[in-house]
Amino acid sequence: MCNNLRMNADTDGCALDTDSEYVELAVEVFAMLADATRIRIILALRDTELAVNQLAETVNKSQAAVSQHLAKLRLARIVTTRREGTRVFYRLANEHARQLVADAIFQAEHALEGVPAHHRHPYETAGTEHEAGARA
Repeated sequence: MCNNLRMNADTDGCALDTDSEYVELAVEVFAMLADATRIRIILALRDTELAVNQLAETVNKSQAAVSQHLAKLRLARIVTTRREGTRVFYRLANEHARQLVADAIFQAEHALEGVPAHHRHPYETAGTEHEAGARA
């Protein structure tokens, strides 16, 4: 079942087993991501690092609100910081939060579109998308 997946060296078991010790922690990660502002923050940080004022402008929220969300994301070890003088820059701690959010967005596209954008070829036009999907 866990072939070609990362094995947990401490337990010699798979982190993706139904009885994994990580299931409850995964629930906490999903709970942390169950907020539109935090999703937007993760999207804003997916390829860069930003200061609170830049994030606030990007997600169209007050600096105080963004700071509160960042504090929660930092406690959950989803974001990390780098200090430069008096400025603090935030970035994603690893690629997994970015991938979780991307997958959630892609799942949402499936709920709203016949052939979601992430399944389309760049050269397809709106008139041929469903035909291409039917051929696949």
